[in-house]
Amino acid sequence: MRRSNIPDSPDPRAAATSARERVEIASYRDGGWRTIDDTLAVERALEIHVAGAEPLITMRTPGHDRELAAGLLHGEGVVQTVDDIVYLRHSPDEPDVIRAMLKPAARARLDRIERNTLATSACGVCGKPSFRAPEPRRGDPATGAALRIEPGWLLGLPDRMRAEQGVFETTGGLHAAALFAAGGDLIALREDVGRHNALDKLIGRALLEDELPLDQQALMLSGRASFELLQKAIAAGIPVVCAISAPSSFAVELARRFSTTLVGFLRGERFNCYSGVHRLGPA
Repeated sequence: MRRSNIPDSPDPRAAATSARERVEIASYRDGGWRTIDDTLAVERALEIHVAGAEPLITMRTPGHDRELAAGLLHGEGVVQTVDDIVYLRHSPDEPDVIRAMLKPAARARLDRIERNTLATSACGVCGKPSFRAPEPRRGDPATGAALRIEPGWLLGLPDRMRAEQGVFETTGGLHAAALFAAGGDLIALREDVGRHNALDKLIGRALLEDELPLDQQALMLSGRASFELLQKAIAAGIPVVCAISAPSSFAVELARRFSTTLVGFLRGERFNCYSGVHRLGPA
């Protein structure tokens, strides 16, 4: 597999440290007040400067910022492969600034995209002045059409994801997105205060490692399955999307349109399948 020649991200241990902050708080318990230290998930603005364009500002948990930028640009349809990127790096002495240069075709796609320069960590569509749902291209085969997964394997995914959520364990305040080899091991997990950011980081990692499309993987989400998350997963070629909570009606509609397997309420010994049940059975 060809690897990206774009410089690697900073040490993930440093990222995990910057994702937490200790604060002194007042805690009311058992009829009285006391002062305690609490650990919070950090949320700060990240500026993404693409050469020749207005900056994009998004709120995020620090760490894996290059992956976040790459994944966000991929989800917007600007960057399709790692070859679209000339460089993508932190600005020297500016930990909350990413600078990028894109090749002409990707730069032209960026020019055609209209969106606000401020995105929150909560919503991937909210800043856009216009919206159109994606459509499958005529003649395209369904992603991962031949993939088969034993239902029993899915049941273990929530606990396996939770066991790897280091920042959530200490803060209780982060979303997670985890990528698993279908029927196999964990490939990668990313956390963030924003559910969209966590998935952008996960997909951005795969893009920078030249691993797209992810057509033999399953995605596990720590919360609900919204339309925006399904859209990002489909753009990355992920055939199976699982969530601990419910999907939205629009997410189900999109999953069925693209023949994506969508699983919700994956908890304990049960789950619901809203689309693509044909993948959940013996090979």
